[in-house]
Formats: sequence, structure tokens, C-alpha cells
Amino acid sequence: MSAYNFSRVLTVAALLGLSACATPPSQINNVCAVFDQRDGWIDNWHSAAKRAEAKHGIPVPVLMATVRKESGFKANAKPPRTKLLGFIPWKRHSTATGYSQALNGTWTQYRNETGNFAARRTSFADAVDFVGWYHARSASTLGIARNDAYNLYLAYYSGWNGYRRGAHKNNAGIRNYAHETDAMARRYAQQMQSCGRL
Repeated sequence: MSAYNFSRVLTVAALLGLSACATPPSQINNVCAVFDQRDGWIDNWHSAAKRAEAKHGIPVPVLMATVRKESGFKANAKPPRTKLLGFIPWKRHSTATGYSQALNGTWTQYRNETGNFAARRTSFADAVDFVGWYHARSASTLGIARNDAYNLYLAYYSGWNGYRRGAHKNNAGIRNYAHETDAMARRYAQQMQSCGRL
């Protein structure tokens, strides 16, 4: 194979890999299926999640349930736009974006504290590492157990100061999100046990 043809093959493979990453996995309620769909040589989600677990001490099921709740595993997820005059698409209500739905300021803090200056919110590996970093900070500063998906999610959603203030205590919607995330983390743990991914 000529160098030109080899280069074309690599380019096509890279483009196919990138286009596969842009499409969210199906069966997002089955973490084994999610990992099976993202076990390619370009983007291996199981390996990325295991690295984040080893680095931050947050179990993979908690990491994956958080990403599932935040973005549904969509790389370019963003909050909906508000409407001007009821029908003109206008500004978004927050700067949250990507797999982790990290806000601009928190993402900048993560990059500065970890030295991961090239991190992108549309990269699953970077996003799951961010979730691990955030949950680990919640555990160390707020005294939340590293496997307590319910309270970790409350702190993730409310922010560290919001959690300290108890912003979630009078907000049934936030508590419901946290219960759903906790239930998903438990389901994911069972699934990972059954498919040998734990």
C-alpha cells in the first residue's frame, strides 16, 4: 500500500471514529451496552471511567450515572434556549455544556487544578475525569462518602456552596434527580457485576 493510500485509510478511520463518538450510545440505561458501543481503539469509555475511578476514588457506576443524568451521554448537550417574545430562540440559562454539563467557571477551575489545560467538555474521557474530580472535591470538603451517589449528585447539581446552604432541602425536583441518579448508579453496579466490567 502506498503512503498516500495508507494516509487516506487512516483519515477515513479517524473520521469514522469521530462520527461514532458524536452519536450518543443507544440503550443508555444499560451501562454494559454503553461500554460495548464505546470500546473502540480511538475512544474507550470503560478504560476512561476506570482511570477516573482509580484517580479520584469515585466508583465507575456513580461516575456513569452522573454523566447519564446530566447529558444522556450526548457530547454536545446544552441547556435549552430561552425564547424572546415567546418564539425567538434567545440565550441559554447557563453555560453548561458537554457530557458532564460543566459550567464555564467550574471547568476552568478543573483545568487549572488538574493541569489538564487541553481538556474538552465534548471529550468523554475529560468529562468523566471532571465528574470524578468534582465528586472527590465534594467528598473531601463536604464529608460525603465517595460511593454516596445521592448526596454527591445533590452537591454536583447545587454546587458546593448550594449544598452547604441546603439549597436542595426545599427543592423536590433536585432531590428527585438525585434519587434517580442514585437508583441508576445501583442499577449500573449490578449490570457491571453481571457483565464482568466491575
